[in-house]
Amino acid sequence: MGIVAGLDSSPEGTNIVVCDADTGAVLKQGYARHQVPESADEAAAYEADPQTWLLSLGEAADGGVLEGVQAIGVAAQQHAVIPLDAAGAPVRHALIGNDKRAQGAAADLTGEFGGRAAWAEAVGAVPDAKLPVTKLRRFAATEPDHAKRTAQLMTPHDWLVWQLLGKPSRRTTDRGSASTTGYWSAHAGPAGEWRRDLVELALGHEAGLPEVLGPAEAAGRTPEGLLISAGTGETMAAVFGLGLGAGDAVVTLGASGAVYAVHDAALPDSGGTITALADATGKHLPVVHTLNAVRALRGAAELLGLAPADLERLSELALTSTPGAHGLVLLPYLDGERTPSLPQTAGSLHGLRRESMRPEHLARAAFEGMLCGLADALEVLRTRGVTVRRVFLLGAAAGLPAVQALAPAVFEAQVVVPASADYAALGAARQAAWALGVAEGRLSADAPPVWETGPHETFDAGEDLALGQAVRQQYAAVRESVHPGALGLAAGTAGAAAAGGAGGGTAGDGTAGGGTAGGGPGGTAGGAEPGHGSGEQEQGLGAGQEATQG
Repeated sequence: MGIVAGLDSSPEGTNIVVCDADTGAVLKQGYARHQVPESADEAAAYEADPQTWLLSLGEAADGGVLEGVQAIGVAAQQHAVIPLDAAGAPVRHALIGNDKRAQGAAADLTGEFGGRAAWAEAVGAVPDAKLPVTKLRRFAATEPDHAKRTAQLMTPHDWLVWQLLGKPSRRTTDRGSASTTGYWSAHAGPAGEWRRDLVELALGHEAGLPEVLGPAEAAGRTPEGLLISAGTGETMAAVFGLGLGAGDAVVTLGASGAVYAVHDAALPDSGGTITALADATGKHLPVVHTLNAVRALRGAAELLGLAPADLERLSELALTSTPGAHGLVLLPYLDGERTPSLPQTAGSLHGLRRESMRPEHLARAAFEGMLCGLADALEVLRTRGVTVRRVFLLGAAAGLPAVQALAPAVFEAQVVVPASADYAALGAARQAAWALGVAEGRLSADAPPVWETGPHETFDAGEDLALGQAVRQQYAAVRESVHPGALGLAAGTAGAAAAGGAGGGTAGDGTAGGGTAGGGPGGTAGGAEPGHGSGEQEQGLGAGQEATQG
């Protein structure tokens, strides 16, 4: 029996799981928070000292956690970049997070390279405030001396692997991490391709980039002889840890939301709605983001006089209403929206009638609005040929009874709610077992080890499927009446989900007509921020908790 470890270096801390290499059974665990100095400086939220990651790794491994381990896999936070000088020393702290100060840099890069379609075709993503390529442009503008000293670029996962190996001359990464940078193409052949011209466009000069390894390749061995696998980003590791395959999708319920699925091909999207990432197995991971998910539930809770965190009570209220919320429809675009692309809009409540103005109907409309907004994101993937038969729900809100009761019919798929676990660490461990098996001649590089899946709950639509379709039609009719064609543009279709038309069907006891509250077509309310939210970092992929960013 071999023993392997998976290391997940998240924005908050380092989690280590030690597993049986054959079955995936967890044998030991360790955790330590990053020691981050308190600071009121805005810049502190968007940078991190990489040494703190090493320190927390050492603390997490205290007490013999790694004793007997033969191989280690590394997963780490995404959308971060470490600029290094020619000697391999950081020229400054790592640039991390969704730094909204970089929005201007994102707009500049987008225009200079020929627009959104040109970027989507080049790297499967359009510059925004979170992408490392955008951070590099702002870095070059605000810290020109440091930028000129920058000779090499690494992501946190790359850097940690390099450190574990003793900082060899060879630097490596994997397709998953590379695809999050904004200067690597997931669809340029099986191995992908670095776009060095985009690094030069952003940074002002060329910089060294790691070698991209295959999924089952080893990055090397530590001075003590431990095999280190290629590693990957947190999202890719979590998908691998969950054991997802063709027909599976993930919906994350943070303040904002993300929908992604394993697919055989990259899906470059000229509008930028789909971000074309790579996974940890040689396949692809198209992602669609929404700016609003659980924040819509919190807003409804506050409107009803509940504490924003009292979502259990909101869920109880919602389940006393009927499908369609007695005609109430919430378009949950509280922070603008990314899918569909409505960055300057506001949320709105429709179908107001005397009999529908009850707490339980508003609570139900909040859950249905959130889920229908995420179903719109699923629709974008389905329209591009992605098969979705099962949806894995991640985040604390996945445990709410109203979510579990409504989601299968709204998503038109079986819903799986996994038990709380750090799936990124588990995925990293599974990758380590794969690389170890290949190195020892026991496994093929074409097929990862099959591990037992952890406990989970499954929910099916059953006889409620028709009701879920009616709810979707009611929601789509309102969306189309307020924002005509918005989702159709995102999905590359006239809007399959809006089959009911602008005056389309009803659900439950009400209709989509009546009064409205909130922004009208193209309107704004309350000074809504442009839609550059931080949903990509809110993925709930670690211990299954609801994300709190944004």
